[in-house]
Amino acid sequence: MTLPQTILAIESSCDDTAAAVVRGVPGAPKAQVSSSIVFGQTELHAAFGGVVPEIAARAHAEKVDLAVAQALDAAQTDLDGIDAIAVTSGPGLIGGVISGVMCAKGLAAATGKPIFGVNHLAGHALTPRLTDGVAYPYLMLLVSGGHCQFLLVEGPTRFRRLGGTIDDAPGEAFDKVARLLGLPQPGGPSVENAAASGDPRRFALPRPLLDRPDCNMSFSGLKTAVLRARDTLIADQGGLYRQDIADLSAGFQDAVADVLAKKSARACEEYLSLAPDTPVLCVAGGVAANQSIRARLEDQSASLGIAFVAPPLALCTDNAAMIGGAALEQMSMRPADGLTLAARPRWPLDDTAPAMLGSGRKGAKA
Repeated sequence: MTLPQTILAIESSCDDTAAAVVRGVPGAPKAQVSSSIVFGQTELHAAFGGVVPEIAARAHAEKVDLAVAQALDAAQTDLDGIDAIAVTSGPGLIGGVISGVMCAKGLAAATGKPIFGVNHLAGHALTPRLTDGVAYPYLMLLVSGGHCQFLLVEGPTRFRRLGGTIDDAPGEAFDKVARLLGLPQPGGPSVENAAASGDPRRFALPRPLLDRPDCNMSFSGLKTAVLRARDTLIADQGGLYRQDIADLSAGFQDAVADVLAKKSARACEEYLSLAPDTPVLCVAGGVAANQSIRARLEDQSASLGIAFVAPPLALCTDNAAMIGGAALEQMSMRPADGLTLAARPRWPLDDTAPAMLGSGRKGAKA
């Protein structure tokens, strides 16, 4: 029988510096999150309307050791009580990823503990295993600021992409719409708050790609439709009223939820053709914190007779507990990484699927 392992995990792929201590049996479902510390950077980027990579990287370098110290203190342990170190080694903003990887490598070199580099997307995709012990295979909608894809999760390192966004991710679209409407960043919570008092039926916004039978999505044209509706209002009445902003927010959010729900139904059809014993649709990523979108996806799952699992809100957004959980899932199947572990700006989960957002010298983007 494999003994439980205690993992110190670090996450720094975008604008949240996080550390956590997770304990569990390698390869087994569910684990104990002993601590989870997250330092956000919202105030640092507020004046720029989005995340500035150089500012984010500097903040990670300043905070990552503090996050580790607080995670150890909250878990009532120290480095001697840690069995291994896990760290996000990609994909993400390369300066932030490097900050986390270098901190983890320094700790590993000083303590002699093994180090495991973890794909950030795998952390999100495996969160339902950490929190709910969901059995393989399950369908995952990973929907965040930088990513949106349907994944068939067949094992700790086996992911098959069924479809995804061909342009903007929903979280990116939320941020852009917030800027168009003069709402503060991050855009997701701001648009959701404004939409609460809005009428989603006032503006006829498009539902892109619903006429296609696949699981691919597009949100760039939806954002452009919001821009045109805003400009028409400004031209007709000389500006935007508070109710205009609320109605545009509600219409945009409803369109995103509609696309995600209907494309989820198509992904579920493909998933169910595999005849899983206990079919489950899971959702993770920052946009999964949107209550309207979660409710629409849950209703869609219920209509298909499929169980729905969404992790707690704190584990939907970027955090290190999911990185520790993913390491626990994977460590019995692969060797630890050495001190040559490299940071990777791009790292698709399904490297057999064609790139959806194009490729560059460093490989596929998604």
